[in-house]
Amino acid sequence: MNARNKYKKTVLACYIGFITQAICANFVPLLFITFHKTYGISFSRLALISTVFFFTQLITDSVCARITDKIGYRKSVVAAEVTSGLGLLGLAFVPDLMPTPFMGMIICIIIYAVGSGLTEVLVSPIIEACPFENKESSMSLLHSFYCWGSVGVILGSTLFFMIFGIDHWRMLAVIWALVPLYNIYNFSTCPIEKLVEDGDGMTMFQLFKSRIFWVFIILMVCAGSSELAMAQWASAFAESALHVSKTVGDLAGPCGFAVLMGISRTLYGKFAEKADLTVFMVASGILCLCCYLLSGLSNVPILGLIGCALCGFSVGIMWPGSISISSKVLPKGGTAMFALLALAGDLGGALGPTIIGNVSQHAGENLKAGVLAGMGFPIVLVISVLIVRKHYSSARNDHSERYTK
Repeated sequence: MNARNKYKKTVLACYIGFITQAICANFVPLLFITFHKTYGISFSRLALISTVFFFTQLITDSVCARITDKIGYRKSVVAAEVTSGLGLLGLAFVPDLMPTPFMGMIICIIIYAVGSGLTEVLVSPIIEACPFENKESSMSLLHSFYCWGSVGVILGSTLFFMIFGIDHWRMLAVIWALVPLYNIYNFSTCPIEKLVEDGDGMTMFQLFKSRIFWVFIILMVCAGSSELAMAQWASAFAESALHVSKTVGDLAGPCGFAVLMGISRTLYGKFAEKADLTVFMVASGILCLCCYLLSGLSNVPILGLIGCALCGFSVGIMWPGSISISSKVLPKGGTAMFALLALAGDLGGALGPTIIGNVSQHAGENLKAGVLAGMGFPIVLVISVLIVRKHYSSARNDHSERYTK
């Protein structure tokens, strides 16, 4: 039986897993104004929602390796879908049952953030363990579904609110919860292979002793920073460039960024066999640098918006590409490596937007100055890729020879 056919349900489950993660990350922020008006929650407290979601993911990333190695991938990834589904489902009921609605929201967000963190760590190695010849292609296509999921949840939620009204957001929370709850069946019944045999995987101590692993950590930090530093400010650029309402700005900014990021990952997934991943990564880093410069230096608003949107295309391959390079060079990295890489990526995701925000504040709330401060991330990423390129090429040749034999 062809490997693609045998693992068709596995691939589908992983795709839906990343769509679920996109729902968890993007649904609630669409409701911030509604929560502010309905429950009287201040903006400063609403900002805590993203902070709690992020730090819960970080904690989950840090402990995931030990848990997964003990109970196995299947139970762990099913737990990811269960917690994601219950957290989203709880949003429809728990806030109204608690003494304060905000407390109920935080409880639900923590629950589905655990699921999101588990998904981030587990789904990539599950795909990596499948016996596909071109792992880079599979990894890039997998991560494109986070982008398409982001676009889907933004457009789908907006359409729902236009038809039924935003007052029925609880109904939509139930609908979105059905996605991970359905995926429980897929992960429970699909074939899941071991990434490495028991006892063969590298420990965290062994990884930390490896110099090349620290380059991969830097690579992931820069990938997360390059992507999220611009993504977090996409809405502000759209509003500034187009002079439209915040609703239209939110759709134009985040959606444009996510669409082009998804296109980038999908295109690489289709043509990965003919392309050198490291060359693609270097080109993406240079394009990303140009996008930051265009957005930060241009005095023409529409050019700033183009730079913002094109940045989505430039960062598309960075996160999945960094994972693919790491797994190729350190094939016995195991769950510990994937967990630490996810942790590094999330740290970068926090670092990038924070630097842009702080620099903008110190520059008199000049967002363009903040964006220019973010151009260091793609520069360091390109340098890191050039450092690991020789190791990756050697590992890729060894892999090709094994398949040829």
